[in-house]
Amino acid sequence: MASQEYGLKRHFNEDAAVLIGTKVLAVHPGFDVDGYAEEVAARIPGKELKDRVLVLTEGLRDRLPADYPAAVEVLLAILGAELAEGEGMFNESWFLMPVARFVEEYGHDHPEVSLRALEEITRRHTAEYAVRPYIEKHYELTMATLAKWTASPSHNVRRAASEGCRSRLPWAKTLTRFVKDPRPVLEILEPLRSDTSEYVRKSVANNLNDITKDDRELALATATRWLAESTTPETAWIVKHGLRTLVKKGDQDALRLLGATGGEHIEVPSVRIAPTAIWLGESVTIRVDLVNGDSTPHSVTVDYVVHHVRQGGKAIPKVFKFATVDLGAGERRTLEKVHKVREIQTRRYYPGDHLVDIQVNGTVLASDRFELRL
Repeated sequence: MASQEYGLKRHFNEDAAVLIGTKVLAVHPGFDVDGYAEEVAARIPGKELKDRVLVLTEGLRDRLPADYPAAVEVLLAILGAELAEGEGMFNESWFLMPVARFVEEYGHDHPEVSLRALEEITRRHTAEYAVRPYIEKHYELTMATLAKWTASPSHNVRRAASEGCRSRLPWAKTLTRFVKDPRPVLEILEPLRSDTSEYVRKSVANNLNDITKDDRELALATATRWLAESTTPETAWIVKHGLRTLVKKGDQDALRLLGATGGEHIEVPSVRIAPTAIWLGESVTIRVDLVNGDSTPHSVTVDYVVHHVRQGGKAIPKVFKFATVDLGAGERRTLEKVHKVREIQTRRYYPGDHLVDIQVNGTVLASDRFELRL
């Protein structure tokens, strides 16, 4: 069965129960490792990732002290060393997911204890999911805690301050209060707008990108102010990546803020896609000729849009980054991009002609197509 499974969920089975249980046994004598593993093995078949993690979490709850703070102390004792910059939580400490879920599920009557525990857990794993119920149920305390986390010397804790309050965090329930009013989130992001850690900066940019989907004007005003007040490469990077959805949509205000100019002067006399037909798993090469017809230089953002064929013939567009290009007056430039059409878990492919648009500063200037065969 395990050989047929894929992704992170395949790790959460009886072997994970033995791994976690053995660590717990070392600090909490009498923990029933064998019973824990047997229960997990019996309950996980047919379940997906989150439900598997919950099975492991419930097994811990049944075998740890009934007193929640005492149970949490046991779990904190198995955490190990803090992850360094670049060490991935899903590679190094994936087995701590049920520990974070334990706090998420059972700690609501002890918010201070739980938030302190999440600060320790996020140093070794993540608290981005577990902290969200506390935002909903203990708003003032949790937001004050996140604000304190932004000043932590730990890049993992600072990142949790941003990631935990993202309104549209993937795999998580939407925080509708921040969809309606993102200003409290921006207060958390403010001290992190020029963070030294790439791990933190990615989270801040993703958070800002979420906000662009709910309050475009507020996001653009914030990005404009950040660039004016914080003239660091770190802030510039955050703003660029935080406005990426607006750029892909051709938002002219976002493009101007990022320095894109002169799109109306750019011509695309030729776009060529080869080969014209491929099988799933193969690649096409997209070659584009750009011409700046103006007498002054311009910086332009070039994207390509693949219209993926869906069942019934409908097409769904997906924007991909091509390049940011500085073109001199009258300059002609050829760009080339290899696009692989490969299977991914989040997209199902259908055969047929796939239209590809070339857009410059958000405006479609040329198109070509290729046939996908299955």
